[in-house]
Amino acid sequence: MSDAGAVVGPDGLARCPWGLEAESRADYRVYHDTEWGRPVHGDDALYERICLEAFQSGLSWLTILRRREGFRAAFADFSIAKVAAFTEADAERLLGDPGIIRNRAKIEAAMVNARAAAELAPGELDAIVWSYAPDAGRAAPRTFADVPAITAESTALAKDLKKRGFRFIGPTTAYALMQACGLVNDHLVGCHARPEV
Repeated sequence: MSDAGAVVGPDGLARCPWGLEAESRADYRVYHDTEWGRPVHGDDALYERICLEAFQSGLSWLTILRRREGFRAAFADFSIAKVAAFTEADAERLLGDPGIIRNRAKIEAAMVNARAAAELAPGELDAIVWSYAPDAGRAAPRTFADVPAITAESTALAKDLKKRGFRFIGPTTAYALMQACGLVNDHLVGCHARPEV
């Protein structure tokens, strides 16, 4: 992790260093400024984020961002009910889809996770994920060296989801999910996108 704090960009706005990338990575800046760290609710919306974080494992997040619309098209806009009904023929179709990451284990995990989510009551996935949001008392990070890779809450969330049949969700992936979906506020002090809580 970097010891750099928030950095002022050419537009005069301070951002987390990863949100101030070269113009070729403007996708990062838009994601940083408008989505990352903002609360996400709804079973399908959280299922999408769980899937995308799993597909990101071992890859750059930019790779996922640039294929996000392809993932949405391939996975029926991440409708839990629709993906839960996918068959082996769908898995084979997805393995041939150039708009997504064609990794059999990750594709199968997305399908298994939809079936696990479909077993829950409406709103239950949202309630489960958000039940692991830590107390807001944690000090705001000044540099990314202050940002953990895993926490007790992310470890517990991963364990809970695995117990319910979810795959490809470990403590690090669960913490990335918590960051992306606003359960934790890891925008650095001084970052213009840091929501005040």
